Amino acid sequence: MDSSRDSEEERIQRKDNGEETENGEDSGSALSLKDVANELLGCVVHSEEEAYKLYCDYGHRIGFSVRKGKQSYFIGTKNIRTKDYYCSKEGLKYDEPVTEANFNRPDTRTNCKAMIRFRVDEKGRWTVIRFTPMHNHQLAKPGERHMLRSAKSLAVGKSGVIDPATSTESHSINGLSHMIESDIVEPPGYTIRDCYNHVSMQGIMIIEAGDSQSLVNYFKRRTSEEGMFYWDVQVDQEGRMTNFFFRDAKSRNDYDCFGDAVIFDTTYRTNKYSLVCAPFVGVNHHWQNIVFGWAFLLDESSASYVWLFKSFLESMGGRSPKSIFTDQDEAIVQAVEQVFPNTQHCFSYWHILKNAQSQLGTVNTSQTFQNMFMKCIQGPDSEMELEESWAAMLNEFKLQDNNWLSDLYRTRSRWCSAFNKDTFDGGINSSQWGEVSNNTLNGISDESTSLTRFALLLEKVVKALRRNESEEDFRCSQTAPVRAIKYSTVLKQAAESYTHKIYKLFEAEFLDGCGATSCHESSCGGNLLRFEITMQGRGSKVWTVLLDTSTMEISCGCRKFERMGLLCSHALKAFSLQNVDTIPEKYISKRWTKDARRSMYKLSQDDSTQQECTEAELAYRNRATQYACSLIAKSQELEESRKIFWDTLETGEKALDVFFEIRSLRNQTAKDVSKRDKKKKKSSKEPSAKKAKQTPAASSSVPVLAQPNEHQFQSAQDAQGNTTIGRPFYYQTFSSTPMQPNQIYMHPNMHTMPLCAPQDFSAYSAIRPNSNFGGAKNV
Repeated sequence: MDSSRDSEEERIQRKDNGEETENGEDSGSALSLKDVANELLGCVVHSEEEAYKLYCDYGHRIGFSVRKGKQSYFIGTKNIRTKDYYCSKEGLKYDEPVTEANFNRPDTRTNCKAMIRFRVDEKGRWTVIRFTPMHNHQLAKPGERHMLRSAKSLAVGKSGVIDPATSTESHSINGLSHMIESDIVEPPGYTIRDCYNHVSMQGIMIIEAGDSQSLVNYFKRRTSEEGMFYWDVQVDQEGRMTNFFFRDAKSRNDYDCFGDAVIFDTTYRTNKYSLVCAPFVGVNHHWQNIVFGWAFLLDESSASYVWLFKSFLESMGGRSPKSIFTDQDEAIVQAVEQVFPNTQHCFSYWHILKNAQSQLGTVNTSQTFQNMFMKCIQGPDSEMELEESWAAMLNEFKLQDNNWLSDLYRTRSRWCSAFNKDTFDGGINSSQWGEVSNNTLNGISDESTSLTRFALLLEKVVKALRRNESEEDFRCSQTAPVRAIKYSTVLKQAAESYTHKIYKLFEAEFLDGCGATSCHESSCGGNLLRFEITMQGRGSKVWTVLLDTSTMEISCGCRKFERMGLLCSHALKAFSLQNVDTIPEKYISKRWTKDARRSMYKLSQDDSTQQECTEAELAYRNRATQYACSLIAKSQELEESRKIFWDTLETGEKALDVFFEIRSLRNQTAKDVSKRDKKKKKSSKEPSAKKAKQTPAASSSVPVLAQPNEHQFQSAQDAQGNTTIGRPFYYQTFSSTPMQPNQIYMHPNMHTMPLCAPQDFSAYSAIRPNSNFGGAKNV
């Protein structure tokens, strides 16, 4: 392949000179538009396959997929004269006729104009004659580019995982095993799932003798590799290890973003020692299960649960979840009350229904009973409605003497929806939950599986869940969900904000609201309106919605927004009746948006972490540390990204130095002014003869900051004199006239706080006093 390409030295030189880079490119391919044009324009290949591969290689490096376009022929022949290749997002979906086959297909088109054109001469040489580099959409991130469709067309050898012809490095089986464990970016054309097919668990060395010590050694190795891997072990009076808890660094990150609702499950046991395998599970912004940590418990006593919950709380920086859902075990109830006093504790529906199978016998097989039972659990809007439904169920099936149902009714405040309307569960508390503890964990071990191997298998489960999230992130960034109503501004806004899964939940509520059978509107005085809404297929039940038209605050009796973080069909119907064509920003929950992880680093005034911490500084350090750790992990793979990260830190440090220097001079000026005022007051009390002897310009030597103009700003420079990105320096001058403190000029780009968001280093270095192994855990 012949091409007129710039040398690597020239590209590095242009990059150092700060030339503009193409939108969306990462640091590993930081080419300016001029660089890209010079690289591809005039490039010569010798076949259609090479032409397609050339643009695919470029697309994979930049972050987009390629689609074959139109072609022209020499007159009177079938020989190609010109051939176009487009970005896969070229055109619009609605330009195509709507058929049953493509109606439900995600929308990937954004009318992108990026393309390349080849011209073929008589000798069969394909030359690039036109190249448009600009894209109008988000490009795939480095960790997502292996999922691009055209990237998978890059050759993958069948005899091995990677074809040496398409890879600059040769990877052995051990290398692939390391890739799986470290979650680094995969080469093009294969996925992590392909790696698992070629790497056997037999290759991992597991020490079978002394299971407990082997597990501790595994924890220590993970700690040395990750740094922020957390583990804790409890021992009995004879020094024997009994209970274990562990979580990796990513789990801490996940908890900071989605730790508002947690399910603690104790239904699964290891086969070898019959230890309780208890995961802490939540849901991410795609409504997928996400694991915050694992525990092995020797018994189910209250003391064991107290120890476990304290370890979990410490590993998460002392931040309690808003709500926790557990089994009906009294020992768990006591432990939650002791360790999580400010957390709403509820019994999960899945656990209740699972226990009903063993406690109610043949009655539970009746579909009529199950319908009445679920109506009691999820249907009532008030305690009176629960009492009526519960009594009807007991009378229908003669269950007045059933002890399990009697005990369940006594704890109704922990499971009935009428008592927990304001308890956020994020949809995790459903009768269908149990994927992690039941379906995923069943069958992963047998009676000979050691604790260490079991921990490795659990790690594999977590990686599979994270791979699912990564794939869904990629799908959300590269495609748009199909909207049921094309020109609805509400659905358009929701599709742009929410992830695909959450959008479909929102769309279902929106369409359900369109089918309301009756809507009675009345005024409650002022700007407050009351709506009484009856829905199709729900009998005569009425839902009451209150709407303040001045603030656009809305409240529905079903409390779906409080429980799920999504507006219900009744609230959306009320908005529609008032011709509200956009969702108020306050009702778009950030945890369900595509940028959920990024928005979680912003420390708001009502942040639960700040409320629980005794000092605001602790909350700030907590969040700032976690944000910094996330950026470190994001930048560590490439040398160019590391340089960007370090340059940013150095620029921020210089900006802080300038800020504090200005602040110091301002405070000094205020003190000097205060001294002069006191001196003037003192001198005004003395005889006028003494006043005449005083020098009038005594304060002219006081240094103050002059108000800078646009010529007094200077860009920050590194040690080599290269311009860096960041806030400007400010020249400091000394004026001959006094200036009041409120006249000190500060540039609007200067902030009183750093532009990073709040976490706590203590959470990563603290060792509990009662730790039974010196250094037996690390955060």
